[in-house]
Amino acid sequence: MDIKKIVVVAVLAAAGVGAMLWNAENAADDDGDIVLFGNVDYRQVALAFSGSERIAQMHVQEGDTVTAGQTVAVLDSTMLQLRVRQAQAQVRVQEEGLNRLRAGSRPQEIAQTESAIAVASAELENARAQLERLENASAQSAGRAVSKSDIEAAQTRVAVGQANLQRAQDTRDLAVDGAASQDIAKAEAALEVARAQLAVVEQQLSDTELKAPVDAVVRSRLLEPGDMASAQRPVYTLAITQAKWVRTYISEVNFGQIKAGQEASITTDSYPDEALTGHIGYIASVAEFTPKTVQTQDLRTSLVYEVRIRVEDPQDRLRLGMPATVQLSRGGAAR
Repeated sequence: MDIKKIVVVAVLAAAGVGAMLWNAENAADDDGDIVLFGNVDYRQVALAFSGSERIAQMHVQEGDTVTAGQTVAVLDSTMLQLRVRQAQAQVRVQEEGLNRLRAGSRPQEIAQTESAIAVASAELENARAQLERLENASAQSAGRAVSKSDIEAAQTRVAVGQANLQRAQDTRDLAVDGAASQDIAKAEAALEVARAQLAVVEQQLSDTELKAPVDAVVRSRLLEPGDMASAQRPVYTLAITQAKWVRTYISEVNFGQIKAGQEASITTDSYPDEALTGHIGYIASVAEFTPKTVQTQDLRTSLVYEVRIRVEDPQDRLRLGMPATVQLSRGGAAR
């Protein structure tokens, strides 16, 4: 090969490289729109039980579609059911005690206190009568017929009788007046504690059923019946299929031509002639080097910005990781 041929080949090669770089930098179609290349992305949920217990039932498999609120797994709840019954009984005990205080004493109880007053009053009268007889006998005999200790014992019996009568009267007054406000407040607080404890175990019982938080598709089934579940061990991995996103990257040259909410057209190799409609939902504010796995015509050493396109896919054509082509109008105009 002579010098002239070498020069011609070098010129053609340089021209080809220049054209490739120009196309990569602008990434535009014939209409001047921006063309980006990315992959379909889903949001995922690692679904785990909030409590720790052995798994009793698993209801769904990989690939199954679940709806929000659907039960997908159940824990063994034998012990929690017993704890709920125990807490319910404790609430009833506290309720009965509070109702008793609020209602006050029954007529039979008040009648008992009246009888106790009558008995104490009779004993006091008897003690006074005995003391009076001893004092009269001592006075008539100039202290020779009755000893001083006998009189003191009789006086003591009178004092005890007075105290018993006063106690019986106080008991009657309490029975008539009812419980003190402090006692009622204390009983009310104890009832609230019992109800709160019941609510806790009822919530724990409810949490033995693992429910899907959103409409999704089961990607992974990670545990099986008999496994010990915990909050740190996901049972399923769910893929949220609505909304779907296409994650792509745009060069700094075209960065100023897009804006949030801008309409986009998305096509895939499976449906090249059936475009889906989307809108830009996220634009990164910081540039980064192009990831090696991204499908783009930009040079890998170029700085790019991440862009996420929210896609409307009512027919569920897009799959996780599927390559997709995004077409955007320059300047943010709707397509």
